[in-house]
Amino acid sequence: MNKEKVITNCISFVKKELQNAEGGHDWFHIERVFKNTILIAKAEKVDVFVVSLAALLHDIADPKFNNGDEKIGPKKATQFLIDENVPKKISKHVINIIKYMSFKNSFDKNLQNFKTKEFEVVQDADRLDAIGAIGIARCFNYGGFKNRPLYNPEIIPNLTMTKEEYKNSTAPTINHFYEKLLLLKDKMNTETGKQIATDRHLFMEKYLEQFYNEWNGIK
Repeated sequence: MNKEKVITNCISFVKKELQNAEGGHDWFHIERVFKNTILIAKAEKVDVFVVSLAALLHDIADPKFNNGDEKIGPKKATQFLIDENVPKKISKHVINIIKYMSFKNSFDKNLQNFKTKEFEVVQDADRLDAIGAIGIARCFNYGGFKNRPLYNPEIIPNLTMTKEEYKNSTAPTINHFYEKLLLLKDKMNTETGKQIATDRHLFMEKYLEQFYNEWNGIK
């Protein structure tokens, strides 16, 4: 097995699969997560081939755009890995990372049992793309895609949601900052992830301060 060729083929496969994807979950999101993964992996003792494949395949079929079906993504990723003759042990590791890394799984204790260093690296890389300047852009892009209001002072964030409530939420976009984005800094696994997340978290706090000032006609 030529690992470099597998990665090259994987990139081509993902680009093709996501060519019509929503802007916050398209190839460029995958590319950023891939870059974050390689950056974080430099400071961790991990299998770079495993984390690279998991990063590239982690959103191959996001449940949000597939009627909530969480099996399509792992199924597509598995078939790609089989076609590329990736050893079963590596494939299983990659698929488990994909299955369990999503933020929504943090609502279900039964889905929090799988964890490896490779898992931690890819999860941090994905979560970093959900915060900071790009995280804000992605948040509003998805809110617009779902035709959600920017903000409604009468609808307060739900901080005690179940997994199903989270998946089915139609709350204003600003609420998502409190229900997910601002929580991610303290959920980072690696030191590199924590360091990067700290700066991006502060940027989001400053953004929200300005947002409310403008909303309330203060400045």
